Amino acid sequence: MEFLASIYLWLKAAHVIFVIFWMAGLFMLPRYLVHHQEALGTPEADKWIEREGKLRRIILTPSMVLVWVFGLTIATVGQHWQEGWLHAKLLLVILMSGYHGWMVAYAKKLAAGTATLTSKQLRIVNELPALFVALIVILVVVKPF
Repeated sequence: MEFLASIYLWLKAAHVIFVIFWMAGLFMLPRYLVHHQEALGTPEADKWIEREGKLRRIILTPSMVLVWVFGLTIATVGQHWQEGWLHAKLLLVILMSGYHGWMVAYAKKLAAGTATLTSKQLRIVNELPALFVALIVILVVVKPF
């Protein structure tokens, strides 16, 4: 624990870096899905399946895992577990992780040729990560409770 305390700021920096990567992926995937959905039934759809898979494997999932690892480590090293803002933040990160999973599941539905949302609905859903991250930043910086 002493070693982790000595690199606490590095842990925070890594956490923020991977949050940025994760958010980039969460903004990109729904846009990919819009294009994929509009290309269903064409040869272009297969290209979108490949792009979505690469985005998930290279950016989205590894970033989400590292965000959780660094975040939980920071909470432990910084002894933040009793702070109310952290509980609220964790709830939002759990919701954002669920959103991530939902988007991955929807990508798999599209890969199977099934679309259950409109392109407009996908574009609206794309705004959820912005709301989550804005609330999370307020909780972390302002610490209202």
